[in-house]
Amino acid sequence: MTADGPAATRRGKPGRMPVLGLRGRLMAIGVVGLTIGLALGGVVLLGALGFVLQRTVDTEAFRTADAVALLAAEDALPDPLPVAGGQVRVQVVDGQGRIRAASIDADRLVPMVRPERLNRDGRQRLEVPAERVGLVGPVRVVAVPAGTAADPLTVLVARSMADVRHSTHVVRTILLVAFPLLVAVLAGVAWRVVGATLRPVEALRRGAEEITGRAGAGRLPVPASADEIHRLAVTLNGMLGRLESARVRQRAFVSDAAHELRSPLTNIRTELEVAQRLADRTDWTAVTANLLADTDRLSRLVDDLLLLARLDETPPARGTGPVELGALLTEVAARYPSPPVRVTPPAGPLWTIGTVEELRRVLANLVDNAVRHAHGSVVLAASTGAPTVGSRVGPGVGAYHLVTVTDDGPGVAVADRERVFDRFTRLDDGRARDDGGAGLGLAIVRELVRRAGGSITLTDAPEQRGLRVCLLLPALPAEDPPR
Repeated sequence: MTADGPAATRRGKPGRMPVLGLRGRLMAIGVVGLTIGLALGGVVLLGALGFVLQRTVDTEAFRTADAVALLAAEDALPDPLPVAGGQVRVQVVDGQGRIRAASIDADRLVPMVRPERLNRDGRQRLEVPAERVGLVGPVRVVAVPAGTAADPLTVLVARSMADVRHSTHVVRTILLVAFPLLVAVLAGVAWRVVGATLRPVEALRRGAEEITGRAGAGRLPVPASADEIHRLAVTLNGMLGRLESARVRQRAFVSDAAHELRSPLTNIRTELEVAQRLADRTDWTAVTANLLADTDRLSRLVDDLLLLARLDETPPARGTGPVELGALLTEVAARYPSPPVRVTPPAGPLWTIGTVEELRRVLANLVDNAVRHAHGSVVLAASTGAPTVGSRVGPGVGAYHLVTVTDDGPGVAVADRERVFDRFTRLDDGRARDDGGAGLGLAIVRELVRRAGGSITLTDAPEQRGLRVCLLLPALPAEDPPR
């Protein structure tokens, strides 16, 4: 029987090597990079050390050869030639390869370098077999011209490279021994450092797992260090907060929507059950009227819910064309009896940028709400003006048009003027089935106004008891005539 589930997924397929975690991958990359870097550094160090030691040997040999060449130029060559150290041989040979002078340990019959290899016009560096010179290890020979044109001579100085080879061998041995130990120590330190660095990430993972395993809100632990992980934790906590707020709003929205939908459905069911039991005494005209009223209410509620869902899914966008506010106010007011609705015409055309259908829906909802609560007067007006106190205008808006809807109703308390824009919010005097709506009209208004780049606020009606709704919409620049 095959094992299923997360454990089987983590184990992977049979025969496949286990996948390293982030800590293991970082360690593997670090150790491989460190090994390659140290190996290259060791090679460069050995090469540089050998080059420097060889140049030192050549420099000392040339210094000795130049001193002997000065003696040859003055025809004052001593015999034997004085040298310092037992690993140095000096010979002075003529053009025929005969030895004119030599150090005490040098061969006096056979020159260290065959005459055909010598360049009589320049300084040379040569490698010769150790047996030919009588020294140990590889031998470095330098040749320096000396004498006169009539009697050309060549000074040969040979130095053993055994010390150089021994020094490089010692350094190579030290590197070969210390290299693995250094890699192991640095790998252990890196393992601890990477573990300490990833510990906040593991804490975030455990916190996310705990939040996932329980219902309700939760927060991830925020490390004290002000680094990238700290900023990640703060960002994730902000995201969790927004998700929790959205979840709470969604739960409340679903609960309120279910409650609002249940009321007309319950009324319809009650009407039908009563009519069924009292069929012979039922006033079917009244039943039909009640059912149509409940059906209309249910239809409006469903339409409002669908509109809000569409507004939530569609990103806010600025309007698509110019709209003349004076004409729009007159069009909306014409749907209502006059009085109570009347329009104060603006001094001239007021153009804004928006969608005609959405702005018409905004004004219709505001006028419906005003007519429902007004005692006898609803006034629509539009003008060019500054923002009111507390208004929030969309970014980038430089000029505004102010649209007001004023009624002489009971008004709204200051504490409730922001809450009334929430979905399914109805004040106590608006909860009656016939008079009050579902509490979605002002929520739809605010969403549509935001999409148009404007803002909406509630204030007291001036010089009378009532409420004024102030709607700020972006003004179309005067130099852009409507098309």
